[in-house]
Amino acid sequence: MIGILDRFTDNNKAVILIEEIKEELIVSISDLPKGSKENTHFQIEKVGAGFRINSIDHTKTRQEAQKTSDLMKKLRAKSTGSKLKRK
Repeated sequence: MIGILDRFTDNNKAVILIEEIKEELIVSISDLPKGSKENTHFQIEKVGAGFRINSIDHTKTRQEAQKTSDLMKKLRAKSTGSKLKRK
């Protein structure tokens, strides 16, 4: 299953969202694979009552980053500026 690194907390923890099963996984930052940052996608495996991060899914991470970039370009292209008048 796929998990996405949503955010880092103040107490050196990382919050990973596993959308497939609608759960949050909270792990120590030191348990993340090297090079992990927000919006990184992981291959995650259920092990007993817990989960294990197997690796970074580089392909999925790149695809989602490109999708976000494309959407932002579309939004910027549509933007015509503020409709409020300046004084």
